[in-house]
Amino acid sequence: MAEETNAAASGNAQGPVFQLQRVYLKDASLELPNAPQIFLEQEAPQVDVQLEVNHGQILEGIQEVVVRVTTTAKIKDKVLFLIECKQAGIFEMRNIPTDQVEVILGVVCPGIVYPYLRANVADLINRTGLPPIHLAEINFEAMYQQRLAQQQGTAGLITPASTTKQ
Repeated sequence: MAEETNAAASGNAQGPVFQLQRVYLKDASLELPNAPQIFLEQEAPQVDVQLEVNHGQILEGIQEVVVRVTTTAKIKDKVLFLIECKQAGIFEMRNIPTDQVEVILGVVCPGIVYPYLRANVADLINRTGLPPIHLAEINFEAMYQQRLAQQQGTAGLITPASTTKQ
């Protein structure tokens, strides 16, 4: 027991490290190209949501994960609004087995960042004076599995990466 304590204190024991360092709004864009005339329309808009996850190394053991969403709402053939938003997180990842790194970057990290993205998109829509539209929960595990299947050239799971609400 004393040997374990001494090893940990001296820095010899190197266990896995996974820590969120920061979450930040990297980019946000809101367009209402047909305002104010579009506000007179009574139809419910069709909403298209496109989601993308990217990651890259910043420094040794430090990764940035970016979740990007593009949301377009249309009434008939006119755009009600277009929102593009990128939410990012900086994660420290050290001594993690190589076979687990991609899963953490593709599933765990986006799952941490996505709720912040949802809140920012909801806030942007709220500021337009339009009725709220909330992004659905996303199964990042299913998205990751689908991406793996596509990379391997096989049919994967179907995920709500692109959805349309009416």
